[in-house]
Amino acid sequence: MNPDSPAEIRALLQERGLALKKRWGQNFLVNRGARERLVSLLEIGPGSTVWEIGPGLGSMTELLARKAGRVVAFEVDRGLCRLIEAAFGSRPSFVLVPGDFLETWRETAETRGLPDRIFGNLPYRSASLMIADLIKGGLRPALAVVTVQRELAERLCSRPGTKSYSSFSVLCQAAFRVASRGDLQPGSFYPAPEVVSSIVELRPRDDCPEGRTMEVLSALARGLFSSRRKMIRGNLAALRPLFGASPELLRDALAAEGIDPGRRAEEYPPEAFVALAKRLTGSGAP
Repeated sequence: MNPDSPAEIRALLQERGLALKKRWGQNFLVNRGARERLVSLLEIGPGSTVWEIGPGLGSMTELLARKAGRVVAFEVDRGLCRLIEAAFGSRPSFVLVPGDFLETWRETAETRGLPDRIFGNLPYRSASLMIADLIKGGLRPALAVVTVQRELAERLCSRPGTKSYSSFSVLCQAAFRVASRGDLQPGSFYPAPEVVSSIVELRPRDDCPEGRTMEVLSALARGLFSSRRKMIRGNLAALRPLFGASPELLRDALAAEGIDPGRRAEEYPPEAFVALAKRLTGSGAP
């Protein structure tokens, strides 16, 4: 099968009796130049272990396997799993993990080891859940390159004071140095999605909070952005059920970090949220 040919992909799926499921965001990358660019961005070496989220029909898998020491592919579609297993299963450097990535990655990390690189043409409906789950789970490879809906990419990369800046922006930028690497038009995929996709590169920050501090950071971001139109003081009540801090403790911590409760959360950079989380957990300044 020619992975650049929608007609041949369609014929293969019909021959195998496979129907694409919209809920899983199954859009195969049929742009050869884009695939090669993505592999180049991953900076793979012969000793690299690459996790691929959603190998689909294996066109990216083939390119990854040529460069990496090992490829671990996560695929939720059982029919596509059979195709991938038939194509790559005999290779000792390849591992297929069937099932939902959100339900399988932790056990895979424990039994197969951690990845150096992560690549994923992530489904639009669950991309943010996947990225957030990796961050909260403490998995930050040396480099991750993902394709996501452009609106999500804007949230990943946005800065304080912009419309797209959100609790998700804070979480991602506290864990990674995030950079946009360009767009992919709908015609780069089969079936063509109704939205533009973007390539996003994530490299881990040395000062990323860990453990309990990351839990508190996530809760802070969600709570303080829970009502964007409110000032910080108006969202403090939303924090208590998230991690149990009293209003007094929160007000004292805000004052100590120079955060004005009369301003909105969207005005502050991720570093301010990290400092606040560290103070609240005792891992920062006294």
